Amino acid sequence: MLFALHCTDQPGALQLRLDTRPDHVAYLNDLNAKGILKMAGPFLGDDGKPTGSLVIVKAETIDEARAFAEADPYAKAGLFSNVEIKAFNWVFNNPEA
Repeated sequence: MLFALHCTDQPGALQLRLDTRPDHVAYLNDLNAKGILKMAGPFLGDDGKPTGSLVIVKAETIDEARAFAEADPYAKAGLFSNVEIKAFNWVFNNPEA
């Protein structure tokens, strides 16, 4: 099952995001190599700067998806003010469909 992790950054936390990004990217690369990560990228504000993240993972349960979210270096660094996790059905343009 797929889960969408909708992560919202803390206000004024751009520098924390930039400082933590190498560890975050390494974490996502590891999930990708294991076949867990399906897609990911930042949400952008009107100024073009990141304001959050969308990460879609394959997991057996929402608890497993939550564990992936909590292990993200961005989450560990306190970047996110909120993380919403929802089951996701990738209907259009799904390369695995």
